Amino acid sequence: MDIHELKIFRHLARSLHFGRTSQACNITPSGLTRTVQRLENELGRQLLLRDRRSVSLTPAGMIFREYAEEAIQHWSKLQASLAGNNTLAGEISLYCSVTAILSILPDIFSRFRKAHPEVLIHLQTGDAAMAIGKLQNGEADIAIAALPDHLPESLEFIEIIRTPLIFIRPSHFPDSVVYDHGSIDWQQTPLIVAERGLSRQRADRWFSEKGIQPNIYSQVAGNEAIIAMVGMGCGVGIVPRLVLDKSPQQDQVAILAVTPELEPFRVGACTLARSRRNPVVQSFWRIIEAEVAARKATATTS
Repeated sequence: MDIHELKIFRHLARSLHFGRTSQACNITPSGLTRTVQRLENELGRQLLLRDRRSVSLTPAGMIFREYAEEAIQHWSKLQASLAGNNTLAGEISLYCSVTAILSILPDIFSRFRKAHPEVLIHLQTGDAAMAIGKLQNGEADIAIAALPDHLPESLEFIEIIRTPLIFIRPSHFPDSVVYDHGSIDWQQTPLIVAERGLSRQRADRWFSEKGIQPNIYSQVAGNEAIIAMVGMGCGVGIVPRLVLDKSPQQDQVAILAVTPELEPFRVGACTLARSRRNPVVQSFWRIIEAEVAARKATATTS
């Protein structure tokens, strides 16, 4: 086996999807299958269980995934040593929402690319509610996400910004919000919420503490879908202010004043504690820390 095969297997072990790995690693599906078979023959163990619907790792596959991760890290360290102390090589996988790309990562990316142009960055985007799972499943080295109420001990977190969690209403469909004696009637007002994640947990807690059974109209994946549905007059939604500020549909909705306010989001970078041993991850983490320090200094002087 060689380092290229290990990288292909690592990606497949993270994605558990032959089509996505084939596309990402620029290898044909048949070539990917042969690579896996070659590794299995060399190890004398089956690494993957595959049927028409799913792919999963065998116990041997889980062990080999750890080996592949460590071998690739050692290879990155070797490349850096051979290139000289000032050059960092290798790759890093990041997971975040589109909002994070637009509002949080530009300056961090710019600093990192300037400092380490030889490092290859793999960027995955998707629902922020899936970020922690992507880390725990080994599909990403670093994720940008809201700090959960209970951070697993295996994860490290650094806060970058805070953003309020807000209620929004349609701008052009005032009848979407039903009032009873000046207060919102949550049993009559349609509510659009995330199907999972921290915003859903905090919304459920908010209504539970007020003893209200809300009229949930729809449960969707992604904050942009919530904003779109609210803008079309489907009801009231709950989203982070940061997402609304970057949304192309923000003029279709308005912030709804509700008390008490929902607990704000602490948004930042997460990584597995053991991933900090990877020099590429370590360097990216240091740049995040420097960016956070710079933002605090700017806020203090302004």
